[in-house]
Amino acid sequence: QGAVKRQALYACSTCTPPGGEPAGICLACSYECHGTHRLFELYTKRNFRCDCGNSKFKNLQCKLLPEKSKVNSGNKYNDNFYGLYCTCKRPYPDPEDEIPDEMIQCIVCEDWFHGRHLGAIPPESGDFHEMVCQACMNHCHFLWAYASQLAVPALTKVNSLEDEGIVLKVEESEEQKKEIKKEGGVEHQEMKEEKQTEQFNEPSTSSGSDFLNIYGFCSKFLQKFPVETAKTASESSLCKLKELQSKQFLKKDTATFWPSNWRSKLCTCADCLKMYSELEVQFLTDECDTVLAYENKGTSDQETERRDPLMDTLNSMNRVQQVELICEYNDLKTELTDYLRRFADEGTVVKREDIQHFFEEFQSRKRRRTNRMQYYCS
Repeated sequence: QGAVKRQALYACSTCTPPGGEPAGICLACSYECHGTHRLFELYTKRNFRCDCGNSKFKNLQCKLLPEKSKVNSGNKYNDNFYGLYCTCKRPYPDPEDEIPDEMIQCIVCEDWFHGRHLGAIPPESGDFHEMVCQACMNHCHFLWAYASQLAVPALTKVNSLEDEGIVLKVEESEEQKKEIKKEGGVEHQEMKEEKQTEQFNEPSTSSGSDFLNIYGFCSKFLQKFPVETAKTASESSLCKLKELQSKQFLKKDTATFWPSNWRSKLCTCADCLKMYSELEVQFLTDECDTVLAYENKGTSDQETERRDPLMDTLNSMNRVQQVELICEYNDLKTELTDYLRRFADEGTVVKREDIQHFFEEFQSRKRRRTNRMQYYCS
């Protein structure tokens, strides 16, 4: 399938020990090709293609897909592939660490961190859904503007410098001031035009005045229409990020914690999309990229697999077809159970030929019953 959008991954320390090239394997290969090896569970990674059997594995060929590309250049690796996590670069669980601590995954770099090594006390696990670590907050500096509104707990607006953070304030540029002044002028002009329109609409006793009233109303309407259109277009192209950056916000050297729907509130204007691409974080605007979405999809797939195919088929049939199918199903179930019970009583193995023989006999009996059936009143 190539690079899978998100999947569970493992690293095999038996095949790729520390000092060698890092490599990741999919869940299927962890069972089929590395069943007896020592594996590190990496949980999920995005846009990753299984390395099993490629050039990083010197003495192993993948049993599921022997012919693979030598290298997956699109894959990203970190210390997790050697069983090391967090800024402390320790294994998990750590036999030398006696402090119980929760490990939290950063949704940008996808490394795992101890809660005490994030620079901030994590909220209760149920209060937030995603975390961005300190290094990734420095990399994605634009997120600090959103943190003032969306982070958990929300960073409150400040009016002065604080020792533990830096207050950033983006002053209005001359162009922005001109734009505000221009918009104010337009609004003033619109009010003036509306007042003039009211004067045109006042009752008049002469036909000439009526004509002037109608003409004046139409001309004013045509003048006003393109102004409103331009204003609407301008409003639709506003950048949410620039609006937030124009206000004061606190920037700290800590990780940040985010609620479930925060990604949908990121700006998607052309400039911001370009910035996401340059920072290689386009996935932040994709709600399906979240681990929660991945887990929900797995739950949905399991529910689909657990559904009874017979009931799904019955729901698509009319009443007569439903009765016929249920009768045929019960006949098949009864005869197959009786047939297999003989093997169980005798302690013999059921072979492929036995099953084929059963269905041939079953179909033969069914044809004999059908041939004797009358389709008319006697």
